[in-house]
Amino acid sequence: MNTQTTPSPQFYLTAPAACPYLPGQMERKVFTHLVGPRAREMNDLLTQGGFRRSQNIAYRPACELCRSCISVRILTAEFEATRSMRRVLAANRDIIATALPPQPSAEQFSLFRRYLDHRHQTGGMSDMTALDYAIMVEDTHVQTRIIEYRVRVAGDGIADQPQGTLVAVALSDVMSDGLSMVYSFYDPELVPRSLGTYVVLDHVNRAKLLGLPHVYLGYWVKGSKKMGYKTRFLPQEHLMAQGWERYAPPALPGALTE
Repeated sequence: MNTQTTPSPQFYLTAPAACPYLPGQMERKVFTHLVGPRAREMNDLLTQGGFRRSQNIAYRPACELCRSCISVRILTAEFEATRSMRRVLAANRDIIATALPPQPSAEQFSLFRRYLDHRHQTGGMSDMTALDYAIMVEDTHVQTRIIEYRVRVAGDGIADQPQGTLVAVALSDVMSDGLSMVYSFYDPELVPRSLGTYVVLDHVNRAKLLGLPHVYLGYWVKGSKKMGYKTRFLPQEHLMAQGWERYAPPALPGALTE
């Protein structure tokens, strides 16, 4: 397959495969390579158009009979944490987060494997090796950061590289209009901390500090339990046929309406 840089990106279509989110459905994806001097610009444009990045590939669903995958982005300037989210922030006030260059470590991979073995025992990532993980982190031609979340110990926040137990990791792209959460994982045994929620809240705060209007969460699939958490971060926009539209969550039973 030709991966040389050309004036316009070349797009390809995958063969049909079983959908990992909806039983009985088949998925196809359209994809292109993010390489060369225009990779960062193309990543911005494609992400804004509903693509996701995996290594040096940008892809989006191109299923023939289904349109359930919907791109989601949080509106950071208007975002306010709910009461339950504030409890998550309080429960994790002893965590320090450090943004680093996209370089893998044995410590990260150990946490990654524990996460996969507990949460994703089946699927395309279940048999990933240390080499696969290293490629996932390092194979990028855009502005990428890996954020480590560690429980504080004495002196953290002063040293260039804080010490402490690694409890979560996020691989994120910095774009012109926001942060794109490529992949995140955490210690699956620390359930009371709600680390998945905490990592998203941290990204919202980081985007606000950088003056970036969006945090891209990837795809939301209605009816998929794996994706349900994404619609809790409001306000947010969904990419629909006519463009990005503000999402209106369904009213709760018995809620008052005007």
